[in-house]
Amino acid sequence: MRALRNLAVAVLALFPLVGCQQEQAGRMEMAAADVVMVMPVTSSSEAAMETFMEGQHAMDMGRFVDANEHFRRAVEQDPEFCMAYLRIANTAPSLEEFRTNLQTAADFAEGASEAERLMVDINQKGFENNVEGQLDSAERLVEIEPTSPRAWLTLAGIQTALGQIAEGRASMVRATELAPELVPAYVQLANSYVFSDPKDFTRAAENAQKAVDLAPDEPMPHDILGDVYRAQSELEQARDAYTRAAELDPTNGLPLQQRGHVNSFLGDYEQARADYDAAIALGTPNEKAQYPVYRALVSVHAGDPQAAIDELNELVGAIDGMGAPNARGFKIFALQTAANIAIHHRIIPAAEHAIQEASALMMEQAEEAGTDQFRRAQLANIALFEGWLAAYRGDYATASAKARENMAHLEPDQNPRRNEAAHDLMGQIELLQDNYEAALAHYEQGNANNIYMTYMRAVAHEGAGNAVRARELYETVARNNFNSVGFALVRADAVTKISG
Repeated sequence: MRALRNLAVAVLALFPLVGCQQEQAGRMEMAAADVVMVMPVTSSSEAAMETFMEGQHAMDMGRFVDANEHFRRAVEQDPEFCMAYLRIANTAPSLEEFRTNLQTAADFAEGASEAERLMVDINQKGFENNVEGQLDSAERLVEIEPTSPRAWLTLAGIQTALGQIAEGRASMVRATELAPELVPAYVQLANSYVFSDPKDFTRAAENAQKAVDLAPDEPMPHDILGDVYRAQSELEQARDAYTRAAELDPTNGLPLQQRGHVNSFLGDYEQARADYDAAIALGTPNEKAQYPVYRALVSVHAGDPQAAIDELNELVGAIDGMGAPNARGFKIFALQTAANIAIHHRIIPAAEHAIQEASALMMEQAEEAGTDQFRRAQLANIALFEGWLAAYRGDYATASAKARENMAHLEPDQNPRRNEAAHDLMGQIELLQDNYEAALAHYEQGNANNIYMTYMRAVAHEGAGNAVRARELYETVARNNFNSVGFALVRADAVTKISG
């Protein structure tokens, strides 16, 4: 999976809307810093609007650090610039910066356009895990701004999060029809066809290539093209695409990290570690804390889970010295990755340590966020990890209780997918007891896009005697080619299953 370049904590990764210079000036189409502008955005300062547009272009091209700096300058030029504060939040490197700037955007929303107010509302509801409320606001957004491609992309992101894949793709296509030069629309479509079922790698390639054609000198479209090659198991071509992205921006560590993933899958572990090291050297403080997690996964791919756990524990001890704005978040990321590895391999003491340390940090993070919704989400996540640990210890009663606890914490959330993770855990409890049909019944209500759980569904189908379906799922896992702790844990086994 591609590394996150911005915080994106508890909020959907939505493509932003951009607008004409003044709401009262009416809708118009113009170009500033190659940004398609259709929707109203309100500012009293022409200079602030120009700076905002530069930031929007950087954000469109995946350069979130640059974008954040532009949006910060925009609010210096116009201290009441609602959308610029929202964009600072969207590109924030820390939870505190996200939360503070989202609130400031809300404070100035009264003087902005209805479209801007809806965008603030969508982000606030995302922070509250109210995805159904986000959908309502996004549908209102396209109702009042039907010719805005940005509004349609916002709606598409929420539809995708709700599992409405066909509807999301239709919204993305509508955006390309309204703005044939809008690179993020093609990127979003390519990602959809790569990562969401039903997948279509031919269409993914077409949209990724369109993004490259529109912005050939930007690294991000080449990075997306590399993802499409990966999805098709064309790993050497993917490596070339990431190398081209790195050449276009020698200061950007992301393409080198991507190349590290590919070299891990190719079994070139020494080169993979070298790529990750190079990415870390170039990275922002947050990236220096994030990229080493993937470097540790090289050891998982190489069959040495204890080495990965040791590397992750060393990383947790080093993060405070890296100056990362989101240090606590990346400690949690590293510890939860270590916990996943330890649970899968039944290295119980290491799992206990990682879960305990991560849980304490997560509650600190909940205090920082300061909302009941965020606190409940953290408690739900902690219960989930404790449940998985109990299941792999053979304590199925405790594991089941933790699954129910997870569901109870999330019950108030207006999100129809809120119980998927609990069903995955309940399915695993049944699988570990060789209750294959019961496991499959829960997996059907779980997260269809979780590659680790796809492997477990294959195991359950195999146990239930469904050999053809099991092989299909093993092949899906073996050819996934997107890095995550779950994929690292099961890739080799899946490859063995389909080669036997």
